[in-house]
Amino acid sequence: MAFTLNDLDSYLAERAKASPEESYTAKLLAKGPSHAAKKLGEEAVEAVIAAVEGDVHALKMESADVLYHLLVVLRARGLSLQDVLDELARRTAQTGLQEKASRPQG
Repeated sequence: MAFTLNDLDSYLAERAKASPEESYTAKLLAKGPSHAAKKLGEEAVEAVIAAVEGDVHALKMESADVLYHLLVVLRARGLSLQDVLDELARRTAQTGLQEKASRPQG
């Protein structure tokens, strides 16, 4: 069976219950949403650099870090993976151009 984002989310839910001394996930959450978001930003930049440089191995590794840190940030802000999947489902009910045009301007 393939590993899914839901599997990762379930794993993070368990690790979030551990002590920050025992779990990196718990440590990130204990430091608050801003800290977790900064880590997400760092990983995203590293993924972009790997993509631009054509380093496929680094891109794979950094992408895993981005997904992990994104799920931590969502958890820190009280959002679930399912919330994001529901939004993606809503958006795919129309073309990307239609969806983008329907966003509030600002």
